[in-house]
Amino acid sequence: MEAKAITKTVRISPYKARLVADVIKGEGYSIAVEKLNALPKKASDIILKTLKSAGANARNVNPDVNERDLFVKKITVDEGFTLKRFRPRARGRAGRIRKRTSHVTIILSDEN
Repeated sequence: MEAKAITKTVRISPYKARLVADVIKGEGYSIAVEKLNALPKKASDIILKTLKSAGANARNVNPDVNERDLFVKKITVDEGFTLKRFRPRARGRAGRIRKRTSHVTIILSDEN
């Protein structure tokens, strides 16, 4: 049994979010929650929210599922759209600022 959760258009760059996602890849559900609670990164809160949503989806699909059997089968952080802004620079020029967004997908499974 697999459960999936997706969070789209999160205002954090995919590179920063992937650093946190790699920490919990392949981990058990409860261990992943503990690791994300301990990490002092903005992306850990976003990924934790998506992970808990995937856990709730697993309980909704199969109420008998045990949290100890669930593990993070797949986690991906894809690039969303980029907000383009400009900032004034010296000598009348403009510097580009790219505010990146991310899409987080987590798939939990209880099968090996």
